[in-house]
Order: sequence, then C-alpha cells, then structure tokens
Amino acid sequence: MRKSLLLFVAAFVHLVVNAQTANPPALQVIQLSDLKADMYALADAHFKGRSSGTLDELKASAWLAEKYRSIGLLPAGDDGTYLQFFTIWRNHISANSSFYINDKKLEVWKDIAVAQMANTALNAPVVFAGKGSTIDTNNIDVKGKIVAIEADAAGINLNVSLPGWRYNRYVLTKYGTSFIKRGAAAIIFIADAVAEKYWDEAEENFVRGTYDIDNGPNVKVTATVPVLWVHQSAKNLFTGNVNFKANIIVEQYPYPSVNIVGYIKGTDPVLSKEYVLYSGHQDAHGIRNIINGDSIYYGADDNASVDVAMLAVARAFKKNPGKRSVLFVIQGAEERGLLGSRYYSSHPTVPLNSIVAVLNGDMIGRNNTDSAAVLGTQSPHKNSTDLTNMVMAANNEGPKFKLDTLYDKPTHIEGWYFRSDHLPYARLGIPALMFTSLLHDDYHTPMDNAQNINYPKLKKMTEWMYRTGWKVANAAKRPATDVGFKLER
Repeated sequence: MRKSLLLFVAAFVHLVVNAQTANPPALQVIQLSDLKADMYALADAHFKGRSSGTLDELKASAWLAEKYRSIGLLPAGDDGTYLQFFTIWRNHISANSSFYINDKKLEVWKDIAVAQMANTALNAPVVFAGKGSTIDTNNIDVKGKIVAIEADAAGINLNVSLPGWRYNRYVLTKYGTSFIKRGAAAIIFIADAVAEKYWDEAEENFVRGTYDIDNGPNVKVTATVPVLWVHQSAKNLFTGNVNFKANIIVEQYPYPSVNIVGYIKGTDPVLSKEYVLYSGHQDAHGIRNIINGDSIYYGADDNASVDVAMLAVARAFKKNPGKRSVLFVIQGAEERGLLGSRYYSSHPTVPLNSIVAVLNGDMIGRNNTDSAAVLGTQSPHKNSTDLTNMVMAANNEGPKFKLDTLYDKPTHIEGWYFRSDHLPYARLGIPALMFTSLLHDDYHTPMDNAQNINYPKLKKMTEWMYRTGWKVANAAKRPATDVGFKLER
C-alpha cells in the first residue's frame, strides 16, 4: 500500500511538472485584442516611424516605459527608471564638401553621391576603367589615381530584400575593392539602369551616413578611400584627359537613444537571481522617400510586432511568474547597426553571467499563418543545443509551425542571423535565438503598417515565444552554451 502511494505521488508530481512545462499557466492572458490595440498605438503616424536618435524614438520609448509600468514590471534601467540612455555618434558628409570634374562643379546629392565616406582632399587624374564586367584589372595603373567604372549588374544576384539599399555595396565588392587594394585614391561609379532605378533609395542611406556607439566623440571614419556615384548621364564627362578634385568633409554629431528595461522577479529564492532575457527593438526608419504616396515608414512588423508581443508575454509572466526572473529589453537604434543591444550587452543592468538565455524577435507578424523560422538552431549559428531543444519542443506543443530552415544557413544570401539584436549576446557566449516570420515585400516601406499585420499569426508567434521562455524560466538547469561555438564571421 505504501509503495503504491509513493508511486502515485511520484506520478502525480511528474504530471504536474510536465503540465507546467508544456502548458504555461498564463497562456490565456495573451489576447489578440491586446496585441492589436498596442500595435495600432505604437505603429501610428504619431510616432513618425520612430527613427533612431530622434525625438520620435524617445517618445515611443516613453510610451513603452509607461506600458511596462502599467503591466507591473520592475524598473531595470538607469536611476530607478525603465530607461537606459546611450549616445550614438553620426558621421555624415558636410554641405561644405566640394566636387569638381575638370572645371565643372558637381552638387552633392544631386549630381554626385558619397557611398563611402573619407575625410580627404583629392586632386588627381581619372582613369576610366570601362564597364565593370569587361575590366582587365591587372593591366591598369591606378596607384594614386581616381578610378571611374561603369556600374554593371552582370553576375550580381538582385533577388534579395532591399536591392536598392544594397546594390552599391555589391558593385563595390565586385568591381571596386581590387582597385582600392592596389592604391586607387578614390572610386567613382557611373550609374547603370539598375542604379538609376534605385538612386533615391540608395541616396537616403548615403545622406544619413554611418552610426556607432562610443564613450565619447571618438568614433572615427576608418575608410581612407571615398566611393562616389554619378548619374548615367555624366558618362560623357569622363572622356579625354579628366581630372577630379574634391574636398570631402565628414561632420560628426551625437544623438541620444535609449533601451527600455524592466523585469518580473522569479519565485525561486535561488533561480530568481538568473534572468531569461526577451529582446526586441523599438526603432524603425522614420520619414524617408515617398512610396505609394506615403513617406512614414511605420515599422509595424519591423519591429513593433515584437514589442507588442513582449508586452503580452510580460502580462503572462506577471500573472504567473516563473522560477527565474524575466528581463524585457526593448533596444534602441537597431536599424543603425544593433547599437542598443551592443550597448546593453556591454553595459548590462544585471550581472551578465546571470542572463541564461536571450529570446530575440525580429518581424513576427506577416506571411503564412502556419509557417515561421527560428535562427540560431543550426550550426554554426547554434550556440546552445539545450535552448534549441526547448524552442523546438515549445513549437511542437503549441503553434506547430512549419519551420523554414534556409534562413539560418551560413550560405543564405540575406545573412540575416547577423542583422538582429541576439547577435551581440551570442558573441558573448550567451545562449541566443531569433524568432521571425521572415521577410515580405513591404519590408522597410510605408506599407509595413498596422493594417497589414497578420494578427492570428502574431498571436501564435507570441505564444511560441512565451512557451519557450516559460521552459527556460522553470528548467532545473540553465541551458548550456555548446562547447566550441564559433560563428563563421
């Protein structure tokens, strides 16, 4: 009798533990109505696209901090608040810069665009190398000279997201880098039909310049060879003896950005000192060039979808806390180069070794309702087999998404693993994943708005993130980092 009773108790405890792990107790707290209401508020025109380093990003951050407070998160930012401020440094081309081909002055951003900045003065002859795909690189003396090249799309894969934003980089890599290595003083690309098609989009990025973080005004432009673009119509300027003269001046300005940080304390007296970190970013692309009559890049899927999911997950953990504490970090300036996550991972407000896993999300509200992806589950991106097993089990127990496995491969052209906020943590050896519903045609356009979100899909993705976090928060042992983990770049 006594043996039977003990077996019964053991079986009951096993069932309870399994039930707690497989079916998080506050799953019903995640409501589609909350996700939708928060989305329409955060991705509203009021915040003007939440561009990094602007008052619009700060206003949206204040809104998110107030949501943290109303849900009941404890502050984990600076000075007892939910906000952790940091400085981003912007380098961009001064309006005082000047450019001449022979005696003809070129107006910056109208006649000539600067794709790669360098603080430099140029006065040198131009070598016209010809069309990219026909250049015989080794037979051209370029040391100390300006090399003019006709851009050429031959052999360049344009079946990628944001081809207009990337085309200049692909052309530089394919046709210009070898000349820079051989001592060219500057590269001038003459636009082809593809570059002309995307000129306005590319120029938006060029004008903004580059951004970085530092503890002071010490972020330097490291490039010494400028890369310039002129319109296709300027080709006739490069016939005969041509001299190029320029005075390129790079200006630097500091801007504020901010991380929004709060937590829910765990119930276990020992494990509550460890943290499951949920990660997203609040910034989008602000106001840019007009597409379909609109210039506000609302950033609904990228990345308000994850922000509102994190609010929903926070409500669930507030209703039923796990054993470990749960940290919610919505990071600023992701679109400027993962700056907020780079800052938080180097200036954490909790002990870095107390963060047991990072569950990052980037774009979780579009495409087919039954498909999704999680990056960081395949080598060389997988840094924790334990965490991979948890996220896969959570999918099997809940949404049962059909999972895309291509985006996590190192051979995928998008290289998306390296473009979101889990990366700085993974580089530090913290188990990290990225949840996503993948790219779509409205990515980085004004059509990425609240009306176009697939809300049933967003709810399923939110539940998957919650289920995974619940497993991590209540596991007897923290997920281990795989021995020998090393990213390919």
